[in-house]
Amino acid sequence: MLQLKDLRKSYHVGDTITHALDDVSISFRDQEFVAILGPSGSGKTTMLNVIGGLDQYDSGDLIINGKSTKNFKETDWDAYRNNSVGFVFQNYNLISHLSIIDNVELGMNLSGVPTKERHERAQAALEQVGLKEQVNKRPNQLSGGQMQRVAIARALANDPDILLCDEPTGALDTETSEQIMKLIKRLSKDRLVIMVTHNPELANEYATRTVNFQDGKILNDSDPYNPKEEKDTFKLKRTKMSYWNAIKLSFTNILTKKGRTILTAFASSIGIISIAIVLAISNGFQKQIDNTMSKALAKYPVSINQTAIDGTALTKIKDTDKTAKNKGYLTAEKDLNQETSRQNKITPEYVKYVKKINPDYANNVSFQRAVKLNLLGKVDGKTKAVTFSQNAQDSEQSIANIRSQAISALGAGSSVFPTELNNRKGSVLKENYQLLSGSWPKKATDIVLVADRRNTVNINSLKNLGFKVKANEKVKFNKLIGQEFRVADNNDFYEQLPTGMFVPKKINSTMYNKAKTKLHLVAVIRPKNKDSLSPLSSGIAYSDKLTKKIIKTNKKSDIVKAQKKTNSNVLTGQKMKSSEKKQVMQTIGGSSTPTGIMIYPTDFDAKDKVLKYLDKWNKGKAKDDKVVYTDMSSAVTTMTGGLLNGITYVLVAFAAISLITSMIMIGILTYTSVLERTKEIGVLKALGARKKDITRVFDAETFILGIFSGALGVGVAYLLTFPINSVLYNISSLSNVAQLNPTHALVLIIISTILTLLGGHIPARLAAKKDAAIALRSE
Repeated sequence: MLQLKDLRKSYHVGDTITHALDDVSISFRDQEFVAILGPSGSGKTTMLNVIGGLDQYDSGDLIINGKSTKNFKETDWDAYRNNSVGFVFQNYNLISHLSIIDNVELGMNLSGVPTKERHERAQAALEQVGLKEQVNKRPNQLSGGQMQRVAIARALANDPDILLCDEPTGALDTETSEQIMKLIKRLSKDRLVIMVTHNPELANEYATRTVNFQDGKILNDSDPYNPKEEKDTFKLKRTKMSYWNAIKLSFTNILTKKGRTILTAFASSIGIISIAIVLAISNGFQKQIDNTMSKALAKYPVSINQTAIDGTALTKIKDTDKTAKNKGYLTAEKDLNQETSRQNKITPEYVKYVKKINPDYANNVSFQRAVKLNLLGKVDGKTKAVTFSQNAQDSEQSIANIRSQAISALGAGSSVFPTELNNRKGSVLKENYQLLSGSWPKKATDIVLVADRRNTVNINSLKNLGFKVKANEKVKFNKLIGQEFRVADNNDFYEQLPTGMFVPKKINSTMYNKAKTKLHLVAVIRPKNKDSLSPLSSGIAYSDKLTKKIIKTNKKSDIVKAQKKTNSNVLTGQKMKSSEKKQVMQTIGGSSTPTGIMIYPTDFDAKDKVLKYLDKWNKGKAKDDKVVYTDMSSAVTTMTGGLLNGITYVLVAFAAISLITSMIMIGILTYTSVLERTKEIGVLKALGARKKDITRVFDAETFILGIFSGALGVGVAYLLTFPINSVLYNISSLSNVAQLNPTHALVLIIISTILTLLGGHIPARLAAKKDAAIALRSE
């Protein structure tokens, strides 16, 4: 067993020992040296094999401070080189794209020395070798002697136990060689120096001990030493290059090749540019659609009706909708309307829940109630029944027709305008309708006449109100405004027959005079423009307060009391189911439960919050107890959005092919960079860099390139949106169509970075596996 540490015990500080093989000599200089040299075929190989082990040269193990290196791992040797050995190469092996001081700090980067301390130690090392004023220069700005001094400073900066000098004067002239040797001589007073040289005279002049080698064997030793076993005092600090230092190292390398880097980044960014433009146009078109939809459908009401479509059942039917083969027979199927429709349970509790909705989300709610208005009017001084309807009236109506009308829902053309939950939040009526004449309704008994944008009204709407008009006749506003109508109570409008059934009484002036509810036509309105929401049908519109007022009065009427006691229709005498009885009670004013609810969102975004609020009611309830709503605007936007998304996905898929091509190109370029920086890899390994550190350096380079490519691609795509928008405007008159979403831009930069990292990682791993000695020989 050879205890090499004991080698120093035979000599004093400053001694030099040289062993020569042919014209190769190896010098040792004091302090704690723990190595034995291999063959000298090449100075570089010799030095690196010194650190690599002794098995091929000696039957014993290499011992470091009493520690056997037999079981050392590769990372242990990496750490040992970084902690204990400083290398001075014949060809300097400085990294050209780093400054002098950065070269000197390189080994300390791997040791994890703090930035401030690292900088101070590097400056001190450069001052020690006489280069204090050159710290910010690049290696190509120095002479050969100065570069060798930088190499010595780099070797000294990490305060190694051993300084290995491989032909330190081989590339220098005589005068500079002498200066360097004097410097090394001076350094040998603080640490052991091993020098490999092809100049025996130089070795004899400066070495304190020489060992001659031939064919890998020691020929003679001027003062051999027999080692002894010692206590293990070996300590090792692991090396690690931080991600930031790896990025910094790669960034400085990239800056030395600006032109190629820009061209590479541009070529790599073509895929990003393509995808970014597709997304920008798609995003812009979607905004155009959303803008149009928001104008047309933003406040389109969310409707809740007694009868609703069961979306789940409808989906199941569509999912099984396949064309069958002709088998010669038909199958009797259930009524699809019955299968897909369901009854909503609109309860008083649900109505209260709807009224509590945040006015910021939906300030206008319309409650449709089926109560029949017993309307009376004066026509040519005579009292007659009138209706808020567009249906043509039969002057000779039979009792059966009147009874049928009595149990029907609200007549077509009549509407209930929305109720404001908060008077300060805005009215759908005023926002979407223009006042042509009169004043906006204020009382529950104020009604309005709704015209279309052409200032026309269905002739039957006017005739049913008692106005005598002809087709295409122009009716003055002052003839309409101020007209009075009255609503008769049930007890004044119906009479009970001996059979127990109820029929409408004969209309007369007494009934008109007894009617307490007086309605006044206070305004004529029409939609403001083509983009305005038009929730009201042409004809008469009134408030929900009016229907509630009438229901409150009629709940105590005789007809309502009688209908409550029987399951037969008190108007027709027919037997009824419970659901049918409920409808009749609503018609005659015995129930205030709405038959429908219309909720008007304040804007497109608020609509989603309205839907979430309605969904909250259904949470945890049984299927039959849930209230289903209909959102027509959502159905339209989903259809258009889905179509546009489909087109976008196809275009992005085609553009993504160029991204894959870019990734392959990045791999090739990274491999080229590996070949160009082979010597740098050798230097890093000699300084103690692990495989992970080498991989990290090249991964950092592709990382930077990926970010730059992505940012460049996004930037070019953004600039291209201006001419694209100009062309699209000339073609379609649509302005500002191409709009690059900042989120899309950020995601594309991330994708570019990830793909370049993937493309460059394999070459980076190949770089990490390079043999240090071979890497240092490369030119």
